[in-house]
Amino acid sequence: MKQPIDAVWKFFDDIPQVAASIPGANLSKEVSKDKYEGGVVVSAGPVKLEFDGVAEVKSRDNAKRILVLDASGSDKKGRGAASVLLTAALNQIPGGTKVDLSMDLTISGAAANYGRGLVADVTAVLVNTATVNMEARMDAISKGLDPNSVGGAKAASGLSIGINAFKRATGRVLARFFLPYKPVARR
Repeated sequence: MKQPIDAVWKFFDDIPQVAASIPGANLSKEVSKDKYEGGVVVSAGPVKLEFDGVAEVKSRDNAKRILVLDASGSDKKGRGAASVLLTAALNQIPGGTKVDLSMDLTISGAAANYGRGLVADVTAVLVNTATVNMEARMDAISKGLDPNSVGGAKAASGLSIGINAFKRATGRVLARFFLPYKPVARR
């Protein structure tokens, strides 16, 4: 991210701002300090998943700039559930801040039927879109503008996700066929 680490950390510490950057996410209620109720809507092709659940900051290390968030929810139509343990670690780099994200994502029900590759592709599209949205919101804040003036993140579009996920999957398949074979040493 192009902002200094202090600005990025302040932004990441504001969970409603982060949620407003994630496509299809909304926070409906602050249950207690660092615990929120809300939902996420994701459309992937003909399937639209709507999850309601809870997100909670599990730990925050201000010195090391590490934030751990635990979120879980269930599909409104009872077709499955999802949970994620997300760790964001910030590091200052020349010209900005590097954000290392680690996710432990568990999906059950209808969404789990799509396979690991597609779920990874959809997740990558959502993370990339959220990053662009966060940058726009942080830029507005740095200019003294209302971050909501840049608009909230819209629900993740099935067409956009589908096209980008298809590109990623096609790239993986083509790489398997056309890149040089690299044997793995056996013991």
